[in-house]
Amino acid sequence: MYLDHAATAPVRREVLEAMWPWLTGDFGNPSSTHEVGARAAQGLAAARAVVAGALGCRPAEVVFTSGGTESDNTAVKGIALAAPRGRRVLTLPTEHDAVLASCDHLVRHHGFTVDLLPVGSDGRLDPADLAAALTPDTTLVSVAHANNEIGTVQDIPALAAVAHAVGVPLHSDAVQSAPWLPVGLDVLGADAVSVSGHKLGTPKGIGALAVRRGVPIEPLLHGGGQERGVRSGTEDVAGAVGLARAFELALERRAHAAAVAESARDVLVAGVLDRVPDAVLTGSREHRLPGHASFCLPGTNGETVLLELEQQGILASAGSACAAGSTETSHVLAALGLPEEVARTAVRFTFDEHLGPDGAAAVVDAIAAAVHTVRALAV
Repeated sequence: MYLDHAATAPVRREVLEAMWPWLTGDFGNPSSTHEVGARAAQGLAAARAVVAGALGCRPAEVVFTSGGTESDNTAVKGIALAAPRGRRVLTLPTEHDAVLASCDHLVRHHGFTVDLLPVGSDGRLDPADLAAALTPDTTLVSVAHANNEIGTVQDIPALAAVAHAVGVPLHSDAVQSAPWLPVGLDVLGADAVSVSGHKLGTPKGIGALAVRRGVPIEPLLHGGGQERGVRSGTEDVAGAVGLARAFELALERRAHAAAVAESARDVLVAGVLDRVPDAVLTGSREHRLPGHASFCLPGTNGETVLLELEQQGILASAGSACAAGSTETSHVLAALGLPEEVARTAVRFTFDEHLGPDGAAAVVDAIAAAVHTVRALAV
């Protein structure tokens, strides 16, 4: 039972079938002027139009990238460096490392100031706190739509409205929310949105950044001027086609999938809080991704619990796959005010609609048994 979709989702067969022709007969470079290149360019243009529809923008506002990390880096560094005002970025201490490391780069190499805004115990940012932090020299606000570790969903439209009231652009990392929620520029009101294909069912290595027309952006990669100069490098046509197909499939099933996953999530959350003494739900219970349940289990070690669960055929994680193997405790959980000894007991279960309430109930049984075993060993 695979419950680590926040790390990566299984590749969808329909996506591979859509990609196959562009890996074989139509393998051309879309910048080439001959027939094979022209067909590749047509395929890329068609894929861009589909992705633009999913991201609520014009095709010319879509930049294909290698994934969420590159999209975040391009947005944060690119918009900040090209901005005509100030050298100050506002973000959250709970952001993905792709955003936080990009901000650190701006501080160390370009003289920026980065301020981390406080979040509540559920990980949410109050729009009033953003309003109070905005100053005339603020260059950019970057707030993830949904957090990968705790599943909390932010009110991006409200935050974007606050930022725009004083002329500041807002970027949102929508890597985790794209499979579940509308993430278009039009819906979120953001100026840039990052997405990653492998959370939607593509092979790893393809992503996109939607950047609103008129927002200046400095490219990170220089060369042939592909992607309208924002991201040089020969485009991954097959990957772009796969991303387009993955978005089509997500849009077709999103409402039903979210409803089923929410019911499973609620069974899982309620069951763990009822069956496991002292269990703590991390993140917001109300404003949460449908297929996401995360906990701290005091009196255990999160990794040990996960090993026990794996013996029962359940695969989950302790948090971000990008930080796996690190000896540091989660910066996200620290930002929520959780003590280090509690943060080390974190576990995360992320899934699609195929889990269902019955499957969630079985997972609750397995978690309760695993925690009992681990706590008994610690006595």
